[in-house]
Amino acid sequence: MYKIKVILADDHSVLRTGLKLLLNNEPDFKVVGEASDGDTALELLTTLSADVLILDLSMPNMGGLECIKEIKSRKLSTKILVLSMFEDENYIKEAMQSGALGYVEKHAVDTELFDAVRVVAKGKRYLSPKNSQLLLNSFLTGRETETPATDPYTLLSSREREVLKLIVRGYSMTQIGDCLCISVKTVDTYKTRMMEKLNCTQKSQLVEYALKHGLLPVQS
Repeated sequence: MYKIKVILADDHSVLRTGLKLLLNNEPDFKVVGEASDGDTALELLTTLSADVLILDLSMPNMGGLECIKEIKSRKLSTKILVLSMFEDENYIKEAMQSGALGYVEKHAVDTELFDAVRVVAKGKRYLSPKNSQLLLNSFLTGRETETPATDPYTLLSSREREVLKLIVRGYSMTQIGDCLCISVKTVDTYKTRMMEKLNCTQKSQLVEYALKHGLLPVQS
């Protein structure tokens, strides 16, 4: 039996280990490589023969979305399946538009992931019924409202908005991590993605957004 060759790209080593065990226990999968960031994933794709790259979106150095775009620009043949903690339709839409063939949420690491890998390996698209409905609703709502411009703030996930609120209130990266029960590295990833979406390079610009959206009290 032919085995679908898989590369895992996620910055959490425990998750990679668990995924590797799960996939290798299936008769038609073989994990041939692992990466903790997008840069390493790209290196592996140029040296290893792989059918599917299972890719997280939030990674240090080169993130998942940037990695997808780089893979497509280099015309690499490996199919991309996003495995992410994000359930926001904007992430799903951006990942699929960038070149991913499938999107699965991390809480669905079971038979759904196996099905997704098999579908994507054939060059077909995979979305769960829930995510398909999210994108359909987004498409239909977008056509009905025909909003001419999108406020970048609306592109932020709920967690990115929480990080924004704490940053502009003067919390350090460590304090934010403690408040949200996440690592400092994860906080930094959220901060980087948030600033990219808002097109901000300075804290003063973040404060402006925070005031505009009621995240800070207006000083009288």
